[in-house]
Amino acid sequence: MSVQSIADPAAPLARRNPVAKLGAALLFTLPLILSVDPFTPSAALVVELLVLPFFGIRMRLLARRLAPLLLTAGGILVTMVLFAGERTGATVASLGPFDVTTGVLATAGALVLRIFAIALPGIVVFATTDPTDLADALVQNAKAPARFAIGALAAFRLVPLLGQEWRALTLARRARGVDAGRNPLAKLRLFASTAFALLVGALRRGVRLAVAMDARGFDAGVPRTHARVQHFTAPDAVLLAAALLTGLAILTLTLALGYFNPIIG
Repeated sequence: MSVQSIADPAAPLARRNPVAKLGAALLFTLPLILSVDPFTPSAALVVELLVLPFFGIRMRLLARRLAPLLLTAGGILVTMVLFAGERTGATVASLGPFDVTTGVLATAGALVLRIFAIALPGIVVFATTDPTDLADALVQNAKAPARFAIGALAAFRLVPLLGQEWRALTLARRARGVDAGRNPLAKLRLFASTAFALLVGALRRGVRLAVAMDARGFDAGVPRTHARVQHFTAPDAVLLAAALLTGLAILTLTLALGYFNPIIG
């Protein structure tokens, strides 16, 4: 678990202002939530893959960050197979009382594509942005409250510690002879208890960090200076406009081809 940048900082889009990259991701993915058709997320994914080289991302590390989405995709597929209300189309397979039809697979595929299309821009933004630069840009350019931005930065910095603490808890319990063996129920109970211990430790660390930050005057209520100035330039505005226009163009193309299927109605 890491929040550090995995991109070439000299890449054309990687060096853009963090607020501009975050805003561009939001503006580009906004049209994706308006329709449930498979064409819109497919077109968005094509655009995102074409833009990726300009962020200078190392694809192997990006694939590792995308790996958890595969579990989400599998969960959606299982949920649709078991609980789909409409089973239109030809029957592909029968799993006991459940019929897997082409309509169910098409709906599940559209949802999976939408998840990847919406998640990929956010992953790219955080994979190409240093958390400290993002916090500075939020305060200076987006006029976010310093208490919120600095608190979010502290939380980001603590994320890698969760993985280390999980491993420490697992090794400590194994050293004490607490092992589930091959019993799946015992593994589930052990996982739940370890997760609870991790949650308790994270809450305690968060409280200590909040008290320490207040003691150091992070919420003094006086104007603060900035050691790292974040400039919002014309290329950053162009990035925002290009993201918005591209998203609208995909939505317009979907409407023109007759694929648009509103999420409401």
